Order: sequence, then structure tokens, then C-alpha cells
Amino acid sequence: MTYIEIILNNCIYLFCPLSIYLLYTIYNRNIDKETGDLAFEIAILSSLYFILRFGLPLHEKYPTMMYDIPLLLCYCKKRPKFALLVSLLIIAYQTAFLSFQPLLLILEYTLYFGLYYYQNKKKEWHVKDFLQAFIIIKSFFLALETFLVINPIGTYQANIISLFILIIILYFIAYLVLSFFQKGEKIVELNNDLYNIEKEKELRSSLFKVTHEIKNPIAVCKGYLDMLDIHNEKKLKKYIPIVKEEINRTLILMDDFLDYTKIKIEKEELDLCFLLEEMEESLKSLFKEKNIVSRFCIPETEIYILGDYNRLKQVLINLLKNAVEAKDEQKSDSFIWVFTEEEKDTISIIIEDNGIGMDQETLSHISEMFFTTKKRGSGLGVGLSKEIIELHQGSLIYQSEKGKGTRVKLTLPKEENMT
Repeated sequence: MTYIEIILNNCIYLFCPLSIYLLYTIYNRNIDKETGDLAFEIAILSSLYFILRFGLPLHEKYPTMMYDIPLLLCYCKKRPKFALLVSLLIIAYQTAFLSFQPLLLILEYTLYFGLYYYQNKKKEWHVKDFLQAFIIIKSFFLALETFLVINPIGTYQANIISLFILIIILYFIAYLVLSFFQKGEKIVELNNDLYNIEKEKELRSSLFKVTHEIKNPIAVCKGYLDMLDIHNEKKLKKYIPIVKEEINRTLILMDDFLDYTKIKIEKEELDLCFLLEEMEESLKSLFKEKNIVSRFCIPETEIYILGDYNRLKQVLINLLKNAVEAKDEQKSDSFIWVFTEEEKDTISIIIEDNGIGMDQETLSHISEMFFTTKKRGSGLGVGLSKEIIELHQGSLIYQSEKGKGTRVKLTLPKEENMT
């Protein structure tokens, strides 16, 4: 086997456990979990075991010399206590299997420990400086071991050449492993930064969702409070329950913000016709104010589904509000038509208007977060509505033509088809 093959063989034993450790660290960061010291220690001990058990020497009289690299990593990661354990294992191995002098070994690995504390006292920790000092100490003791134990009968020149080659290879591989580990940790940190950015983006998105949706019930409350007359008992009895209900809906939206990672729905049996009747009654004043003729074609028989009443109400308010805002001021006969289509397994609510409509490019981006054509819009309403409907195992389909109007089809499975 050539020198190159031997070096590659030894590098594989060193790199594999470290690579697994880095991948494990990335995985834990992605699930927001700390890796801890144990994973690193297992990786170091695995590298040490593989290199001692299967590592190949560059020369038949010399050991592999790569077992000090895991120890070097311990010091560079500032794990001095664990480094002491690794040192004891290496000393025991060299004493038992290589017949090295234990006193020399104890002195050598004590110097490594002292070097660590000397470097650690400095304001700046430089891995390259520590590596160079580590190699200098290793070179001195390897020279003593060569002339006393490894090859005492060899010529001075032959021993010096062998030492020089060994030290150069050891330094090269140690530098390669340290660089790999540092680059790997930088990738882990970068991945962690990207994960945190994604979480912050998700938080911002949720914040936008909440602020966008809270405006709707507050606007309804304001409208009814403006029309409220404390001297008119009939209006008080009619408007106050509506205001209370909208406030409750606002509180539900605030709960979304507290648990922003995913919108939750609580399914229960509900009558879709009753929901549509409530929408018609709640938005009647808004349609009147905007001079829009509304027509709700609601079936006389009940239509039951499993769904979250408040969430579906939230979606319908969004869709109807968008239809109102899409009114074409050039038209005097603006209308919004709401009706249902029932099939064997599904029930659909269709909302049609003859507003300004959308071109195909706008329509293709309608569900994207933050995409909006409104001057004061956030671009979250449609995306949020689509998300809620998909959680109900349904679909939300838009059809529109510029200047002619928009048709929205909200399809939900019937009760017996929902899980």
C-alpha cells in the first residue's frame, strides 16, 4: 500500500465520526435542540478507537502517530477535562502496545495540558499557534522515542529523515482535520443563523397576519358603535351582542399570535347555512354603505360539516371584504352574489362580484404571502384564508377577468368525509 493510500485510510477513520457529529449537530439545531458535550465526546472517542484499532503506520517501525489528533481537537474545542481522559487512554495504549516509556509519555501529555492553559490565558485564542506549539512538543518527544525505543539501532541520518517525514505528514493531516472541523462548525453556525432567520420571518409573517385580521373585527365594532344610540333600546340589544362576538374573534386571533408556528382549528359539527345567514346579517350595513347590492342564496335545509366556526367565519369575512374593496366605481350596478353548490361529497360556497377583477399575472400570485395590489394592503388575507381552508381539507379557487369581476369558490368536504 502506498503512502497516499495509507494517509487516506487514516484520514477516513478520523473524518467519519467527526462528519457524523457535525450532521447530528445540524439536525439538532434544526429541531431547536441543544447537542450537548456527549455527542462531541463520542465522536472523539470513536475517532481515537478507529485510528488505534485500524490505523496504518507510514513505516513498519513507527506507529500511525494520528492518535494525537483527536486530543488536539479536544484542546481546540476547549474541553480540558475530557482531553485529560483522552491523554490517559493514549498513554495507556502506547505503554501497553508500543513499549514507550511511561514517564516520558506523562511528561509529554502534561506539557500539552500546560500549553492549553498558557494559550487559554491569552486574550485571543489562535488555533494555528496552538497547533504549531503542539507539533514542536510532539517532535521533541518523538525524537527521544525514536532514538530510545522505536529505532535505537538505526543511523542518525535515517532516523532524522524518518522523523522529518512523520512530523510533516502529522502536521499536514492535523491541519487538514482542524480546518475541516472549523469549516464544519461554521456551516453549522450558518445553518443555525438561517434557521433563526426563517423563524424570525415566520414570526413576522404571523405578526402581519394578526394585525391584518384584527383590523376586520375592530372595524366592525367601530361601525356598530358609531351607529349605537344609548337611548335606543332596540339598537342596544341588536348591536351589543355583535360587538361582543367580534371582540371574541379578536381574542382568538391574538391566540394565533401566541402560538404562531401553525394556525390551529377546532372542528365541531356546524350548520353552514346558519353561518351564511350570520354573514348576511353582519355585513348588511357594510353593503348598504358601499352601495352594493348583495344577494345571498342560502338553502332552506341545513348543511352540516365538521369545521371551526370562527375560522370559517374569518375566511368568509376576508373574501366578502375583498369583494367589497374590489368595487368598480365606474359601475352603478355593483353586486355581490353568494350561493352554494352541493355535490355528493362536497359543498361549495361561491362568491361572485362584478368589480374591477384581476389580470392573469395578478391572479397567479394571489395566494402568495405579502403580494397585494392594494395601497394599504398587507398581502396576507388570501394566504391566511387558503391556509385555513386547507386545514379543513378543502380548497379555495379564484377565477377573475380584468374589468369584469371575480369568482371565488370555497369547497369543503361534507361531515361524513372529514376526519
